[in-house]
Amino acid sequence: MSNEPSVRLVQQSDYQFAIYYSEERDPIYGDEPPPLGKSQGATPSQFLLAGVANCLSDSLLFALRKFKQNPEPIETKATCEIGRNAENRLRILAIYVEIRIGVPGKSVENIERVLAQFQDFCTVSSSVSLGIPVNVTVLDSENTKLYPAN
Repeated sequence: MSNEPSVRLVQQSDYQFAIYYSEERDPIYGDEPPPLGKSQGATPSQFLLAGVANCLSDSLLFALRKFKQNPEPIETKATCEIGRNAENRLRILAIYVEIRIGVPGKSVENIERVLAQFQDFCTVSSSVSLGIPVNVTVLDSENTKLYPAN
C-alpha cells in the first residue's frame, strides 16, 4: 500500500461527486453551485481553501506543541479572491487565511520563533503559494495581531 495521498471521485449526478479519501470512511461531497450544480457539496475552491487552512493550522499547532504550548482552541477562516486572467478565465488570484489561537499571545512561550517558521513546514500552502499568493494572519484570543508583525 502506498503512503502517497490519493482520492477517488465517483460522479453522483451532474457536477456532484462523492470523494473518497479513505475506503473505510464515508465520502465527502463536492458540487458546483447553480446553474451547473445544486450546491450539495463543497466547491473545488472551498476544498482548496480547506486544504491550505487545515495544513497551516496543523503546522502552527505542531510548532506550538513542540514547545509544550497549548493554544487551543484554534479557529481558522480562509477566503479567496477570484478573478479573470488574461484569457478571461476564472482563477483564484489570492488566498487569505486568518488563524486565531485560543489563548493570549503574551502567555505563549517562544511565540516569535514559532511564528517565524511555522509556514515553512506547511506542505500544502508552501506548494500552492508557488502559483497563488497565500496571505496569513495570526490573531490571539484578545484579538491581538501576532503575525505578520507590524
